[in-house]
Amino acid sequence: MNVIDTLKARGLFENWTDPGVRDLLDTPQTVYGGFDPSADSLQAGNLVAIMNLCHYQRAGHKVLALVGGATGLIGDPSGKTTERKLQTVETIAHNAECIKAQLERFLDFGPGAGGATLVNNLDWLGKFSFIDYLRDVGRNFRMGTMLNKESVKARLESPGGMSFTEFCYQTMQGYDFLHLYDTYGCRIQVGGSDQWGNITAGTDLIHYERGVQCYGVTIPLVKDSAGRKFGKSEGNAMYLDARKTSCYKFYQFFLRSEDAVVGRYLRAFTFLPVEDIESLERTVAEAPEKREAQKVLAEDVVRRVHGEEGLQQALRATAALFGGSVAGMGADELLSVFEDAPSATLEAAQAIGQPVTKVAALAGLFKSQSEARRTADGGGLYLNGERVGAADAFSADRAIGGRVAVLRSGKRNHLVLKLS
Repeated sequence: MNVIDTLKARGLFENWTDPGVRDLLDTPQTVYGGFDPSADSLQAGNLVAIMNLCHYQRAGHKVLALVGGATGLIGDPSGKTTERKLQTVETIAHNAECIKAQLERFLDFGPGAGGATLVNNLDWLGKFSFIDYLRDVGRNFRMGTMLNKESVKARLESPGGMSFTEFCYQTMQGYDFLHLYDTYGCRIQVGGSDQWGNITAGTDLIHYERGVQCYGVTIPLVKDSAGRKFGKSEGNAMYLDARKTSCYKFYQFFLRSEDAVVGRYLRAFTFLPVEDIESLERTVAEAPEKREAQKVLAEDVVRRVHGEEGLQQALRATAALFGGSVAGMGADELLSVFEDAPSATLEAAQAIGQPVTKVAALAGLFKSQSEARRTADGGGLYLNGERVGAADAFSADRAIGGRVAVLRSGKRNHLVLKLS
């Protein structure tokens, strides 16, 4: 199957600069997609672009993954209403290295013709002096064309306007395409639909400079049920770095997908066959309470992003939240899982060696110790997911990491106890 057909079937195709790209892709081609190092971790929205490149690689095409070490110093104005805060050279370099490491989880960078290649545009753009760039690159861009880009017009009409720095961004991305064409024979750039102006800056430049037709293929922006795209600026970023977004939170984000979008997410974020996804969609329609499609989606994505160990960690955390044991979980993981639960802090001496019922009352889970005892006698008091009796003591080993424990009354009434 031509990769364009695959992308269309999975909702990962929006537009192309010329339909001739489909015939071109009947034979192996070199394709590139870029990633912005404005943060030290990619996030769920970037997975759409990553999966897109994976489909090209699986179809036998050579993939170039570009990290914008140079363009990241400027900041892409596409889709932004205000100018980005500029970051230091050191910060962008650090972010670029972090992103490279993340991309290696998804794309095959092994040796041979089929292996993907990581490139950083600082390696070529960083060599230009300002005068050389104006003479060698800037002379090829026409002001009328640049001003007519939708991303530029939108910013020029905004209250804050657009700086000369941001205005020049499209020339940098355009030159990236030319450089990759000259160096690797790359004739196709893929990117989000908001990248249309930057992509066509490159196809126009190559046509002007080399007399060759190159192509752009855009990807629709995957949005949540509220119509917001995933990202930092929208406040719903789910980072691929477990230190920024825990495996549990990442799992819960996809598990909570609404029925209306779960099929779209399965197509975009997994490699499950379309027939299997259609079967899951029928299950959603017939038995939505099972949330079978959401479970498949969440497990597949977390396993791909964080590995089997990360998935098991997420499943343990989910079980703990819904009444299971917290065995094997660390203090920080517990705090993340139960961050929305009430919490209390006691001095270690107030808890260690004391009856659990007394500790639960002091922490505020119950109004009194007698109420705590009655609950324990009825089998409804739990410490770290394990049922405790009225006579059980809060021993030192009950505190996870020596500082955290979870008290529970009944099925869902949690309280996080922190020891100082």
